[in-house]
Amino acid sequence: MAKTLTQEFTKGLWAEIPPFRLVLGLCPTLAITNTVENAYGMGIAVTFVLTFSNIMISAMRKIIPPKVRIVAFIVAIATFVCVVELVMQAYTYSLFMKLGIYIPLIVVNCIIMGRAEAFASRYGIMRSMLDGLGLGIGYTLALSTLATFREIIATGSITLYEKPIAVLGASFEPFKFLVAAPGAFICLGLMLGIMNILGKK
Repeated sequence: MAKTLTQEFTKGLWAEIPPFRLVLGLCPTLAITNTVENAYGMGIAVTFVLTFSNIMISAMRKIIPPKVRIVAFIVAIATFVCVVELVMQAYTYSLFMKLGIYIPLIVVNCIIMGRAEAFASRYGIMRSMLDGLGLGIGYTLALSTLATFREIIATGSITLYEKPIAVLGASFEPFKFLVAAPGAFICLGLMLGIMNILGKK
């Protein structure tokens, strides 16, 4: 049975939330969730690109030749990634520098490419827009949740607008390894386990 428009949007918030359910887009998930600020910035960037690339690809789906569809998808996605880069350089340059190579790598993000191929190229504009928006918001929530846990346990504070906000007391002994790559894997594994437990209830 076809999903309603509401279901198309909400599926990305839980049932298909990346990276906890689809297990896609793990490179930036592991690399940039050392601070909440980075996670939030990357989430918004991916949401923008995912939503608008879905709209463009859906609108052009009937005129894109099947043999060159992947190239067309990449061009469409890259267009919006360029917009994100220019806006971030103009208004949030420090965040842009922190995210570094992971902004241009949005072009080949598995989540965005996957939705272009599996959804936007097959469904109408409204459904594709809601699909992209829902998964983008879900991705932002996933990154922010993971980053919040990592940053609080590793530093005892949360960084927003380049200002650390103390969460735990001065007596707290931080687990600094959680901001490193091994800590990212451990935290992601814990989150995946929690999601699997909650999903079975």
